[in-house]
Amino acid sequence: MKPEFKPKSIRSFVIRAGRITLGQKAAFDQWWPSYGLSLHDGLLNLADTFQREASTVLEIGFGMGDSLLEMARNEPDKNFIGIEVHPPGVGRLINQAGKEGLTNLRVFMADAMDVLEDCIPDASLARLQLYFPDPWHKKKHHKRRIVQPAFVQKIRQKLIPGGVFHLATDWQNYAEHMLEVMSQAEGFGNLSETGDYSPRPIYRPVTKFEKRGERLGHGVWDLLFQRLN
Repeated sequence: MKPEFKPKSIRSFVIRAGRITLGQKAAFDQWWPSYGLSLHDGLLNLADTFQREASTVLEIGFGMGDSLLEMARNEPDKNFIGIEVHPPGVGRLINQAGKEGLTNLRVFMADAMDVLEDCIPDASLARLQLYFPDPWHKKKHHKRRIVQPAFVQKIRQKLIPGGVFHLATDWQNYAEHMLEVMSQAEGFGNLSETGDYSPRPIYRPVTKFEKRGERLGHGVWDLLFQRLN
């Protein structure tokens, strides 16, 4: 079943205005049956979903999908699940994945909280990625940031012991907030040798957005926290 293009409830992200192209719309007709996952199907059996046993990586909010596509392409030994509410990004990703014949990628077009709650088994993810989430940079909006203690414990529940929660942001204030929340989170250990931020792992591609920010002198902060128990 194809997704509705206007999800009725968005809690983890704000839908950004964007026009879906004819090619992206056609991608849903052609490729959604191969790549699309539905909340209505309930809890996933990952071995059945991907027709194999492999480490699974989940990314929340993949945007236009360029980096997720590159990771799926570069790490064929892993299964990848992406969550995004923005139809043009979903259409673009599955269109390109279909053209390349990738078999290790699946996509939800739904709210991340619903997907985590209803569809992702506990202790099933080797890595969970949250790259450049909305920083809600105004102080009065900080409470809307997705990285909060309750959310972090939900992530912990879904990671395998030893699994990694990888966060990245280009807002220093949000990086500091992330570090504070994660450092206080029960059951997580910081993989940084300096106890704060980590170098960008080689598996995380540098996006066009990130390259543009670097040219403007913007920093990027990566955080890697491992589930201890």
